[in-house]
Amino acid sequence: MGAIDLPKSPNVFHPEKPSAVGSRNSLAQEYRDQQAEVNLLLEEETNKVIHHLTARLPKDVLDRLDIMGGIKEKLYNYFNQNYQNMFNRYMVTSEDEMVKKVRNFVDKEETKVLTRYTPKEIADLLDAVGGADKFNTGEVEKSVVNMYGHLQGHIQRGVNELETHTNSILRQKTDTGAFVRGENAYSIVKCAFKDNQNKPKTVTDVKLSVNILESELISPIFHYQVTVEYLVKDLIAKHIIDSIDKLVEQIKDDRIDQGLEELSDGEVIFTKLNKVEAFTDDNAEEAKSRRYTFMAKTLMDRLTDLRAEIDPESFDALNVRENIKKIIDMENIRNRGFNTAINSITSILDTSKMGYQYIENLKNGREVNIREYEDTDTANLPDERYSIKMRFFDNAQLIEDRKAYDVQVKSFETEVQHLWDVLEVNYQDKKSAFKINDFQDLAKRSKGKIRKTIKDKSGEPLYEDIAKVWDEISFVKSAETEVEKSNRTYVYEKDRIRTRIIRMRDRMRKMYDFQYPAERRFMEERLSWLEREYYRFDYMINPYHLQPGLLLDVDITSIKRKKVTLDAMANVLNEFLHGVSKGFSDAAFASFSRRRSTVREDINQSFAAVSDDEEEAVAAAAPKPRAAISAPKKSSKPAAKKKGVVDSRGKAKRSGRGIAEL
Repeated sequence: MGAIDLPKSPNVFHPEKPSAVGSRNSLAQEYRDQQAEVNLLLEEETNKVIHHLTARLPKDVLDRLDIMGGIKEKLYNYFNQNYQNMFNRYMVTSEDEMVKKVRNFVDKEETKVLTRYTPKEIADLLDAVGGADKFNTGEVEKSVVNMYGHLQGHIQRGVNELETHTNSILRQKTDTGAFVRGENAYSIVKCAFKDNQNKPKTVTDVKLSVNILESELISPIFHYQVTVEYLVKDLIAKHIIDSIDKLVEQIKDDRIDQGLEELSDGEVIFTKLNKVEAFTDDNAEEAKSRRYTFMAKTLMDRLTDLRAEIDPESFDALNVRENIKKIIDMENIRNRGFNTAINSITSILDTSKMGYQYIENLKNGREVNIREYEDTDTANLPDERYSIKMRFFDNAQLIEDRKAYDVQVKSFETEVQHLWDVLEVNYQDKKSAFKINDFQDLAKRSKGKIRKTIKDKSGEPLYEDIAKVWDEISFVKSAETEVEKSNRTYVYEKDRIRTRIIRMRDRMRKMYDFQYPAERRFMEERLSWLEREYYRFDYMINPYHLQPGLLLDVDITSIKRKKVTLDAMANVLNEFLHGVSKGFSDAAFASFSRRRSTVREDINQSFAAVSDDEEEAVAAAAPKPRAAISAPKKSSKPAAKKKGVVDSRGKAKRSGRGIAEL
């Protein structure tokens, strides 16, 4: 009988017998009551939530809620369903993948050993001849690792969904905290919830912008147009920084070994700054300068202005610069970071069941647009949808975006002011000259009496003669400092535009009441269009609030009572940020690589005998005894050491405290 005819599993199928095929019990469980354990777990989680509700909600609200009936039953079923889903997914994955891989591997081993035509000695000989890279189990091990990685991803995604739904139940609302949590919460630039224009009562629109800085990216991103010289210098600079860090770590370890105080944060920074000149300098013209230690000056000179593409007329495959460029391109340094980010976001969307019908990858521009639906007309789209725009930009692009933003804000101010002037002229023309229409008419009529009866007696100037600083639209703006000039928020200007739009709409309603002449229709159409465009512009991100790096701009539309896309996108964003961003790290916490208490020699006490040289060294290093205690004289004859006796005196003195100080 060959190995193929051997049975691959026990011929016992039963749902309750331990370790049988299809059984829910295992011999490894030692006959534990699994159902009782699961019930205990679910009961505890449900009671925690019920206790949280009773502790947080007011008494009058609790009286109207069926705490002991409906809510507890729903929570129990909710936890039970999610637990069973995750456990079943784990079991199915393990049985379908793990068992299949292991059985195939066992079959191969049995075939190698049991077949009568291939003796075991020949198999061993082939294994020895092949070496470490042949006839091994590397592929099987790699498959097992990949399987466990996918399994861990499924379980983690299920836990994230359970956490999101639990938080939603407890808060009974959706806010910014539902999207990005933990160490990546600082990366949010803007998050705005607003009612949908077409369905304000049932649908909500969410704008979320996340800015990941260049220093926080796990894989650095470079523009396609960046020169090869810049890439090489960036690699050399990273190598220099790593070398300085290793040197400073060695200095810190040496100080700890010598029993000195640890370096403070400021001293670590100054030490790093002083070590920079040991690896590089500013002499760019001298070929023997330290800056050309890692790459010769002749090679650096040939890379000047060499970009991602070379003119075919000047291309020569045997030139030095072409070969250096080929080495850089083979390492894929230029495209590695951005391609990693694209692969991460698309794979997470796929595994999270967030499919998309439209994707536009502008590789050379370092921008990608993803939409759930290809159509952009909101009238034809469902109420559950999303769109993602991911873009990498440097400081030069930010400067140009800020200039365009300045011009756009100024253009809105000009257009709104022009409509304001047109409305004011029509209002003045519409006023009757024979009656008082507003406060201005009353003030003009009372001007003469005020001057004669009040101002002439008191000597104060008239109201019309006083310089008007406040325009009654917005409060007086304070003078700008250098901080405001370089980081314009435009909060003041946007408030003025918004206030004028509201006042113009009120004035038109008071002017015309229920009349709709042609001039009112024209002005209202213009005002409505400006208002829509302004709020669309205000919904965008102010580039003054951004820093060079990766920008993830997400637009979500979701039904308020379902929030399917909101919950799913929260899991996608957290998983994406975890895989792309290193997160914020405080150098002060990371500077302590090891503690003195973890490397002291006196912690590991032993019963070994102490030699005469060690005893003399310890005695010389120990502090002198106080005057009140007479130190015993040491005999010239060496004392005999017995095995198995602890020399506590040497250990105590080695830690810096002698017996005399006890």
